[in-house]
Amino acid sequence: MQPLTRFSVQPLSTMTRRLADVASGRRDPDLVIGDARVLSTYSERILPEREIWISGGRIAAVKPAGSHKGGAKRYDARGGILAPGLVDPHIHIESSMVTACAYAEAALLNGTTTIFCDSHEIGNVMDVAGVEAMLEDARHAPLSIFLTVPSTVPATSPELETAGGDLTPGKIAALFDAWPEAVALGEKMDFVPVAMGDERAHAILAAALSRGRPVSGHVYGREFVAAYAASGVTDTHEAIDREIADDLLEAGIWLFLRGGPPTTAWHSLPHAIRTITELGASHKRVAVCTDDRDADDLLFFGLDWVVREAVKAGMTPEQAWSMGSLHGATRFGMDGEIGGMGGGRRADLVLLSDDLSPVSTWYGGELVVDQRKITPVLEETLSRPYRYPDAAYSTVKLPKGLKLTPDLPTETVIAHTIRTELPGIMLGHVPVVLEPANDWQTHFDRHGLCFVTVVERHGKSDGNVGHGLLSNFSLKRGAVASSVGHDSHNIIVAGASEADMQVALDAIEAVQGGVCVVMDGVVTAMVELPIAGLLSDKRVHAVAEEVKRLKIEWEKAGCTIPYMGFNLIPLSVIPEIRITDKGNVLVPQMALQPLFEPV
Repeated sequence: MQPLTRFSVQPLSTMTRRLADVASGRRDPDLVIGDARVLSTYSERILPEREIWISGGRIAAVKPAGSHKGGAKRYDARGGILAPGLVDPHIHIESSMVTACAYAEAALLNGTTTIFCDSHEIGNVMDVAGVEAMLEDARHAPLSIFLTVPSTVPATSPELETAGGDLTPGKIAALFDAWPEAVALGEKMDFVPVAMGDERAHAILAAALSRGRPVSGHVYGREFVAAYAASGVTDTHEAIDREIADDLLEAGIWLFLRGGPPTTAWHSLPHAIRTITELGASHKRVAVCTDDRDADDLLFFGLDWVVREAVKAGMTPEQAWSMGSLHGATRFGMDGEIGGMGGGRRADLVLLSDDLSPVSTWYGGELVVDQRKITPVLEETLSRPYRYPDAAYSTVKLPKGLKLTPDLPTETVIAHTIRTELPGIMLGHVPVVLEPANDWQTHFDRHGLCFVTVVERHGKSDGNVGHGLLSNFSLKRGAVASSVGHDSHNIIVAGASEADMQVALDAIEAVQGGVCVVMDGVVTAMVELPIAGLLSDKRVHAVAEEVKRLKIEWEKAGCTIPYMGFNLIPLSVIPEIRITDKGNVLVPQMALQPLFEPV
């Protein structure tokens, strides 16, 4: 059996006569899905008593129920709602901690058949080789996966942090020219340099715009919207409230409403959607997306869940599903192929219950999920995943004898601490006066602090280590660590003692990447991520179980923000203060800040 991939369906240009014959009744379809209510994303209506004729993996026609009298294979929808497969316009596969092939299983269970991914995480570790490895992985996956080429690797200058990759304008242009799947420029995260006219940032924009590729964005602050839009950015997923959402729509920028588990930093949809429900904006240039999900949340908070959240927020079911399918396809100019159930479109379909929960999924006309369980044809493809190059399994390169904590001040100093707040995206800059003490524990007890350290792990320095202090993180014992420190993906370690921090660092080095919790010298939970220090090579359900255990131990350790928020602490493009392997970074000034200063 050939692997089930996007290429299993023939291009429409080779199928038109066949589809015309089927639609006209001169030829039997391969499959008839009967007794269905059809959710039309074109007219935003649910059409009763319909059947769908499928041939060669494409839709030939939508007909009244009972129209076909021939001998085609039939599937009885039993009055369920049949809708086009969901189209996620902005995700990062690496955040799920699984490969593209493993990601596909969860996506199809949730009714998602197409994704547009930005692989900037593996790009930050392995440069072009990492992006191309993920593209090869995507070609093997039973899912339609398109690339929005990483645009901001590294996220900031080499003076502020060390990354493993450097995607220059020339490298980005070459990716566009070599890979048909490269359909847009990924989120331009350095919005301040873009607004300020930075030469490199605009050369990267030009590499996309000169090739007719759209540009995806990432922006905080209404004051940046006008310059950002004028620079050619035409979508963003970072609207955090109705006001900036309204500004973005009026600036001609597509709005991707990001929904995520309410306890995480990825659930801005209820606030941003108010530009529609309260300010009267149209939803015609609004889609929904997931952005980041770990393997556990991926299974329970897929794009179908985001669609249902849009219904809770005031959209009709038909509008919400269109925002989850047709609108994302339209944004990338693919509405003639996906996102709807017109003739000639791919037969990427989802059978839904009345509450819009996926029951069965067809991918290119193949039944891959039936009654919420994967079918043998999907299992066959998932059992033969892509193998990443050997270099991807050896990306954690650490020298010995690293000092993981700062020296105890002997005089009164001002410590520039990093304050964490739920949900974990924004971080506060809190100067704290530290008077002389006999040990660090005295400072920790008095000010609610713990250590935070970022270690360069790409082998590009003599062992850069950035020392900092977290406030409000509430880690009073043990240590936590991760090789997924956005965006350069150095290792971030937080702890109450250097001994436990060293155990955590050693554990991550031993398996070449991961996220772990250490208590009293013992690793109590570990998600191993040997591929680029970002991805597991296991199936999604196995990784989800590891993540569940990690979350339990993370909570036991007392950490006040989830581990995915912890991974953002080194992300030096989001205000107000961050820490990299070079030290504390004041984001508005894009400048390093010493940890201690004299009073």
